[in-house]
Amino acid sequence: MAVVGSMERLEFRFLGFPEFRLNGRRVELALRKAAALLIYLAEASGPVAREVAATLLWPEADEQAARARLRRTLYKIRIAFGNEIIAATGVSLSLHPALSAEIDTRIFEQACNSGALDKAAEIYKDDYLAGFLLPDCPQFEEWVFFRRETLRGRLVQALERLIDAKIADSQPRGAVVHATRLAALDPLSESAHRHLIRAHLAAGDRAAAERQIDTCIRLLRDELGVVPDPATLALLSQPTQDAALDVPRTRYVAVGGIHIAYQIFGSGPTDIVLVPGFISHVERIWEDPGCRAWLTAVSRLGRLILFDRRGMGLSDRVGARPTVEATAQDILAVMNAAGSRRALLVGASEGGPGCIRFAVQHPDRLTGLVLWGSLAKGSRAPDYPHALTIAQYDLWKQRLLAGWGGAAEIDTFAPSLAGDRQARTWWAGLLRAASSPGAVAGLLDALRDTDVRHLLANVSAPTMILHRSGDRAVRIEAGRFLATKIPGARFMEVDGDDHWFWVGDQQALLDGIGALVRHG
Repeated sequence: MAVVGSMERLEFRFLGFPEFRLNGRRVELALRKAAALLIYLAEASGPVAREVAATLLWPEADEQAARARLRRTLYKIRIAFGNEIIAATGVSLSLHPALSAEIDTRIFEQACNSGALDKAAEIYKDDYLAGFLLPDCPQFEEWVFFRRETLRGRLVQALERLIDAKIADSQPRGAVVHATRLAALDPLSESAHRHLIRAHLAAGDRAAAERQIDTCIRLLRDELGVVPDPATLALLSQPTQDAALDVPRTRYVAVGGIHIAYQIFGSGPTDIVLVPGFISHVERIWEDPGCRAWLTAVSRLGRLILFDRRGMGLSDRVGARPTVEATAQDILAVMNAAGSRRALLVGASEGGPGCIRFAVQHPDRLTGLVLWGSLAKGSRAPDYPHALTIAQYDLWKQRLLAGWGGAAEIDTFAPSLAGDRQARTWWAGLLRAASSPGAVAGLLDALRDTDVRHLLANVSAPTMILHRSGDRAVRIEAGRFLATKIPGARFMEVDGDDHWFWVGDQQALLDGIGALVRHG
C-alpha cells in the first residue's frame, strides 16, 4: 500500500468523540483500540516504543500476545485508511513522517499560546475524547484523564481572559456568551459565577445579574453548604463599568515566547516581588479573604509585584518541566516589565529555590531576600535528611493528583482550615483554575529533583528565613538548613502548623518583610 503523501489531507478531531478523515472522507475504525493507538501516536511528541503501546492497550496479555494484537491492530488501521499512515520499525511506532496531520488539539493549544483566544474557544467543541472509553485499559484511561484536564484548564484560562478583554473593549454581549460557557463548565465555581455577574452588569442587564447571584447562592448552599464571599454579593453595589473585586489588572510579559502573567499593587519606595509556591493564580488568590487581607497589608509596605510562573495560573502552559533557572528568568522579566530596578524577593515554599538562583545571578537587583517555608532540595539524600524520599514523594504526588478537583491536600498545607468548607471550596476552585493533574505532574517532578544547595554560600543579599514549627508540607529542618548555609541569614521560627503564609499568625512574616524594606 502507498504512503500518504504531501497531496493527501489527514485530519484528526479529538475534542469530542474522535473522528479521523482522509481528504475529507471520514475513516471509520471499527476497533476502539485501533482508534486509541492512533490517538496516542498522534499526541506523542516522538516515536513510541512498541512495548509501551502494547502494554498500554493490552495490559492483561503477556508480551508475545500483546505484540501479536498490536500487529493486527496496525493492519486494521492500514486497511481502514488504504494507506501507510504509521511508520513502524522493529522497536517503535509513530505517525509517518511524510504526512502532515491537522489535529484539533494542537490547533487549540497553538491558538491559546498565540493569544488567538476567540479561535481557541471556537475550536473547543467538547471535552477531549468525550464519550470514548476503554475500561479495560486503565493506563490509557489515566492518560486521557490527564490530557483532558490539561485542555479543559486551558479553555477555562482562555475564557477568563476573553471575558475581561470583551468587557474592556466594550463588547459586553460577547463577554456574557463566554461567561455563560465558563459557568456551565464548573457550576460550583464562585469565580465563574462572578465573571458572569460582571458580564451581565457590563451589558446593562441588572436583572440577569441578580438572577445569577441567586443561582450562585443556591448552588453553593445546596451543594457545598457554604455562602458566597461578601465581595461576590457586593458586585451589584459597585459601578457597572468596573463591577469586580478590587483586583489589580493582570498584565503579560513575554519570555522567549512564553507569556508570564503579573500584577502590580500598591506603591512605595521599595518593590516587593512575591514568588509563589508550586500552585498560583494571580486573580483567584484575591478571592480568599485571608489572602486578600495579607496581600493588602504587604502592599502598604511597598509596591507589590505578583506573578504566575510559566506553566501555572494565567501564564502560558509549557511543554517542558519548569526549572529554577526558568523561574529566575521569569522573575527578571517581570521586574523589567514592571520597571523595577531593585526589589525585595519573597520566595514562598517551592518558589524559594528560584529566588536563590536569582539572588546569585543578579545580586545587584536585590535589596533583600525572604524565604518562607522553603527548602534547598526537593527530596532526601544521605547528606540531606530534611525531605521525603523519592518513593515517599511520588506517593504523595499520586495522592495529590488523585484528589485534584477537590480540596486536595488542604490538611497538609493548611490543617487549621481543613474543616472550613468555604476555604475548601476556594482551594478546590483555585487548583482547577491554576493547572490540571497532567500539567502539574511535570512541575512536581521538577520540584522533586530540585537542588540548589551548591548556590547557598553565594547568596550575598540580606536574608531572612521564616518557618512554622509544625509545617507539614516542608519540615522546619529544611528552613534551618537554609539559615546555616546562607551567609548572615537570620532564622525565625513561627508558631503553628500551616504552610500557607496568609493563614495563622501572619505578623512575623509582615514584620520580617518590613524590616528588610527599611534596611533596603
